[in-house]
Amino acid sequence: MKLLDNYSSFKLFLISFVSAIFIVYPNIACLPWELSFLDESKHGAHLTFFVIRYTFFLLLIWRLLYYNLRKITDLCFKNRAIRTFLITAVAYVLFVAIMYLWYNKIHGFGSILLFQFFVVFIVCTFVGHVFMMYNVQRRKEQEIEQLKIENLQSRCDALANQINPHFFFNSLNSLSALIRKKEDENTLAFVNKLSDVFRYILQSDKKGLVSLNEELEFVEAFRYMMEVRFANKLEFDIEVDQGKLDLKIPVLSLLPLIDNIVVHNTIDSQYKMTVTIRLNEQCELVVSNPIHPKLTPAETNGTGIRNLENRFILLMNQEIRIEDNGNTFTVYLPLASNC
Repeated sequence: MKLLDNYSSFKLFLISFVSAIFIVYPNIACLPWELSFLDESKHGAHLTFFVIRYTFFLLLIWRLLYYNLRKITDLCFKNRAIRTFLITAVAYVLFVAIMYLWYNKIHGFGSILLFQFFVVFIVCTFVGHVFMMYNVQRRKEQEIEQLKIENLQSRCDALANQINPHFFFNSLNSLSALIRKKEDENTLAFVNKLSDVFRYILQSDKKGLVSLNEELEFVEAFRYMMEVRFANKLEFDIEVDQGKLDLKIPVLSLLPLIDNIVVHNTIDSQYKMTVTIRLNEQCELVVSNPIHPKLTPAETNGTGIRNLENRFILLMNQEIRIEDNGNTFTVYLPLASNC
């Protein structure tokens, strides 16, 4: 596993550059004082020693950070600390050996140097461990979020799929009626429109939200089927601003509403039905129809409207509104974009 891929080697080097300044700050503060006690002939050697000391800590910090952030994948803090300590200890021995050969003495490599190496060891170990835990937590959150999305999609697919059988049987009944009447041309046109409608329904399995334009085009295909079925006693009055057709709506939102109108209302010469579809000022798609209840109430379990409510909650985190004043039945469908 690669941790913090956005941290390039160059960025780590810059962090190490600044960190090394803080580590050798005591030496920086003491440098003028130390130079005052040395002959001018030794100033160059002492400054060279300081530069080597700073460069050594810069490279050590850079390497330890890189090793802790990119190479160590062990979640055990103890194992991380042991590995980092061993590298730090080897670096300390190496530094003392180099400086001993340079100065031919150990003086000046005692408590302050040990403290500096200890600080480097502690900081790099904790930084690596903290970012490891953060990365693990972030990965778990991403996995949980992905599972939620997959679960949500499964639920939406299941709800959408429940629409198909319900609509399928109603369509077959309409087709059977046309066949009995032997209206061949109407039957053929009905079959063609039915294929268009079912093509949209089958493709809906791969969609969540669609544009309002797509949904209304589906209604246009569906309209012909209903007009043939009810001999032009069922009409649609659609008033939607062309500039609002890119707004989003859950796929197959209008089918269960239209189907609900047909199932629960009497539609004949005496009671013609006009379905009105429009946008209101609250950026809701309003679907309304007059109420002409059948003499014998339809035997339904309310699956269509209930599924529609669930899909709006799952896909848009919004609820539809339903109004029934006894004369008009109205459903308000929120859209997924601001007007």
